[in-house]
Amino acid sequence: MNGWLIYNGSLKTEKFQQVHTRYLRQAKKQGIELTLKRNDEVMVLLGEAHLSLTQLENIDFVLFLDKDVLLAKQLEALGLPIFNTSQAIEQCDNKGLMHHVLATKGIRQPKTIVAPLIFQTGQSFPEAFLDRVKETLGFPLVVKKSFGSFGEGVYLVETMAALKQYSEALKHTPHLYQQYIQSSHGRDIRIHVIGDEVVASMLRQSDTDFRANVTNGGKMSVVDVPDDFKRLAIEATQALGLDFSGVDLLFDQDEQPVVCEVNSNAHIENIYHATGIDVSERILTHILTRV
Repeated sequence: MNGWLIYNGSLKTEKFQQVHTRYLRQAKKQGIELTLKRNDEVMVLLGEAHLSLTQLENIDFVLFLDKDVLLAKQLEALGLPIFNTSQAIEQCDNKGLMHHVLATKGIRQPKTIVAPLIFQTGQSFPEAFLDRVKETLGFPLVVKKSFGSFGEGVYLVETMAALKQYSEALKHTPHLYQQYIQSSHGRDIRIHVIGDEVVASMLRQSDTDFRANVTNGGKMSVVDVPDDFKRLAIEATQALGLDFSGVDLLFDQDEQPVVCEVNSNAHIENIYHATGIDVSERILTHILTRV
């Protein structure tokens, strides 16, 4: 079995390299010839009534650990099995689209309002829209960029003046407004789902930030996840058409789960250090069964 692991060529940090090494090591154990490919190494030629790879290789699947959605779509059009699919990646990468899809599937999540599209005409962000945001969500509320990872571009806003300031700064950037779940301040649960099964989970907590992300200083620990949390994580994963995911769940005032975010290519190093579970092994096994 031969496969590609496609990653973004502009991300060369140690954190990403550790993930790639883990997949390569597990692939070797399972008899898979897995080759690392930067997204800028894979060129698809678009011509009249056809697509073709400029460098043909005998591959059986692609593990797509990137957000270069158009490249994923091109590879799918060539008949290659892609994990996760381009549609699933696209829906998770755009948080506004993700929450839209979850809402249409009846998945429990914070109240969310997507910011309107504003062209660069020099006009200010419409205050009447922000008045309705305030009336609907109240303060504090969360302003969140639609594209971003590791808790970046997520802001806790407590006043109308701050809301106007962030909205004006982001008016040409896709973003959304979200209900602030006070009962989950600085804590959430990360659950890794593969297929229809929860394979690993951890509690993340921060004493210094409303975001629980480990990158922002959150601490991780093993947690016995209640069944209702597991069910919601699986339902959210399936609603978005994912083969595997990392689902972040918040706690409401009754300690019940609420979907904060669903990641199509969640990092797996932190969950390994917290639990000792190598998610890469389970993902590759799942891909083999699908291919």
